[in-house]
Amino acid sequence: MADGVVLTLWRYPVKSMQGEELNASHLNDRGVLGDRALALVDVETGKVVSAKNPRKWPGLFDFRAAITAPPAPGDQLPPVAVTLPDGSVISSKDARFAEIVSAVLGRRVMLAAAGAPQPTLEEYWPDMAELDHQDTVTDEAMPAGTFFDLAGVHVLTTSTINRLRELYPQGRFEVRRFRPNIVVQVSDDVVDFVENKWPGRQMHLGDEVALEITGPCPRCVMTTLPQGDLPKDREILRTAARHNAVNVGVYAEVRQTGTVRRGDEVTLA
Repeated sequence: MADGVVLTLWRYPVKSMQGEELNASHLNDRGVLGDRALALVDVETGKVVSAKNPRKWPGLFDFRAAITAPPAPGDQLPPVAVTLPDGSVISSKDARFAEIVSAVLGRRVMLAAAGAPQPTLEEYWPDMAELDHQDTVTDEAMPAGTFFDLAGVHVLTTSTINRLRELYPQGRFEVRRFRPNIVVQVSDDVVDFVENKWPGRQMHLGDEVALEITGPCPRCVMTTLPQGDLPKDREILRTAARHNAVNVGVYAEVRQTGTVRRGDEVTLA
């Protein structure tokens, strides 16, 4: 008996930009094909540009990235179309890409493909008592050769979203705040942090893909930032901190590659 179904699939071709919703995607050994394949890099510091430091990079969620053709396993990634805050679109292959994006951001950046041996980014920690942090910025390492934070796949359930909405009804708890790759609609649509029981288990998606749930997904200031019609709201993160140790969803690694489609059954072993 299925534990749920794949409700939505998401890919974020350029780290910290808005991404694209998919009907289906191949998952390779790193995750959703093309996810976080590219990132902007600060020319001055060499660090990966990230919305985790919104004081330095306040406008990243005003950009949207989408791969221009379905990527194929083993092939070179097709060009990425980046929609700028003014609505204009530029290709990742455009020779003026870095110049144009730098002008919008107000800092010199370049576009890089995943592969650096020790990529790092800056993370801003807001002053929130529940998190035991004061306003500060730290350097954070990412897994070698990737632009991921901690793991290749982020899984979130409708159950967790519903629980957060119940705890803070005034908040706009929407999937796009949390940037998951896979949203699972649980069978009975319970209102609980069901993923807390999943670390160490295997998740099977459809007939092909298997994931290992490696641990909870701790959230950061990015969840509180405005994007589109979503307002800035620090209570989003505070709610997760007070009621679920700041975790929203779980991280996973791919153990069996293949294609996942919306509507695929999800089972846990």
